[in-house]
Amino acid sequence: MARPPDRSHIVTEQRNPRTMNLHALSVSECVSLIAQEDRAVLVAMEKARGPLTALIEAAEPGFVAGGRLVYVGAGTSGRLGVLDASEAPPTFQVEIGRVVGIIAGGDAALRKSSESKEDDPRGAEAELEALCLTPRDTVIGIAAGGTTPFVLGALDIAGGFGAQTALIVCAPIERPAAVRHLVVLETGPEVITGSTRMKAGTATKLALNTISTTLMIREGRVFENLMVDLRATNDKLRDRAARIVSTLTGLDREASFALLDQAGGAVKTAVVMHHLGLDRGQAEARLGACAGRLGDVLTSAR
Repeated sequence: MARPPDRSHIVTEQRNPRTMNLHALSVSECVSLIAQEDRAVLVAMEKARGPLTALIEAAEPGFVAGGRLVYVGAGTSGRLGVLDASEAPPTFQVEIGRVVGIIAGGDAALRKSSESKEDDPRGAEAELEALCLTPRDTVIGIAAGGTTPFVLGALDIAGGFGAQTALIVCAPIERPAAVRHLVVLETGPEVITGSTRMKAGTATKLALNTISTTLMIREGRVFENLMVDLRATNDKLRDRAARIVSTLTGLDREASFALLDQAGGAVKTAVVMHHLGLDRGQAEARLGACAGRLGDVLTSAR
């Protein structure tokens, strides 16, 4: 049987000199040491600000024009991509399928490890082909060490469709030929050698939050710092929606609920109805004419 490639040179696979005595530490000492190591995550994010900005700026035109954000990963990296993709629709009311998470081994790998699938460079081919990728789409590979064949192969495939390609890693590597944007989150060796679910995973989650949230803001799904594309579909969201409507209209809680009901539970529609004195259909039409951007609707009415 062929031997696997030697990955000992990859920073995330190396031993951390500050954590060599873990087995002898008390609970309190473990908590303290892990917290101390986690400080490297924010430092890594700050250092990656330029490449992250460049990636988001490149993705924005296509995404705002209706393109998609596609994450591809294996193991922890794949699970983080699927998590971010699954949280986008309920948070921003973005259409299902606009943010996609592909994980080696499929959805079953979210609960049960299937790491062997990550060795297949063509493993994501069928799912990527089914997406019918275009130049408006951005495909982001996630691989802590930067060597995962499943991820690198997916980026090769995506590039063939003309999609924007990016790779998020947590160890310094040379930019692969198929990758237009390389984001390196230098979190260093893990507390437990090779356990990239720790610092690398935390930094990756922050990076994905930054990418998807910024794109949603730029698409007009946030007004001020409020989740105005929220649609009230359960008690928690109805409460939040009413508070947002109250904040933006000055109405009391009961009046905000009544307005939301008239607006079909849509916050932006309710706010436009109030400020412009329109009925639901008129408010929806006005929002449609401004690509759903609440700020543009309110500004144009002044």
